[in-house]
Amino acid sequence: MKTRAPVQLSNDEIAFVRSRVLYEDSQVLALDKPAGLSSQGGRIAAHTLDDLLWAFARSNGKRPELVHRLDRDTSGVILAGQTKPALSFLGKAIQGRRLKKTYLALVGGGAPEPRGGDIRLALRREEIGREAWMRPCPDDHPEALASHSRYRTLSASDEAALVELSPETGRMHQLRVHLAAIGRPILGDVRYGGALTAGGAAVPRLMLHAARLTFPHPEGGTRTIEAALPGDLTEVRSRLGL
Repeated sequence: MKTRAPVQLSNDEIAFVRSRVLYEDSQVLALDKPAGLSSQGGRIAAHTLDDLLWAFARSNGKRPELVHRLDRDTSGVILAGQTKPALSFLGKAIQGRRLKKTYLALVGGGAPEPRGGDIRLALRREEIGREAWMRPCPDDHPEALASHSRYRTLSASDEAALVELSPETGRMHQLRVHLAAIGRPILGDVRYGGALTAGGAAVPRLMLHAARLTFPHPEGGTRTIEAALPGDLTEVRSRLGL
């Protein structure tokens, strides 16, 4: 576990992060991250989810550590390790692509064509000032990173669709770029061309949710953790008749 100075949290912050627990045992902690909360290293003067994990600090000064990240405006399941061996185990599981992640997204433009399949697209990182994007590129580009996602359409209208997504690789912004590349950007995705209005009203944020995570447990077997759709995404989905 990393050695770092404790972060002082208010009683409200402690109560808030504890209310987001989906699963907890001696080895792992799973939380339902709300949209708008940075996983780590946020650029605004506010505590990140990583900071809030001090609410779970033990008497020996150790605390859980995140094993992966979600974009600031993505909601849903995020996993932390409670011990150094658990962190090492889960880190190797990620490297071995043994974590199975399932996302739900609302996309513009109706159902993708075809309605389900695989997206394989080389990506490269591009930085402009302090911001970073992922851009599609040829496979033989010197900075190319292979990426692969699976998708299927759950429901659709002429205006939008509800899509289930399973990333097979873990590139930054992968799902967002993949959907934009097939002409179905995620609603509310300012960076990659998503519509900011849908169903006659504003889209409040990036309509992407980490709905389910299946992972090998350090003590054996697997666990599957699910996070219900949050209210803002449910409201837009309902408005669109999806």
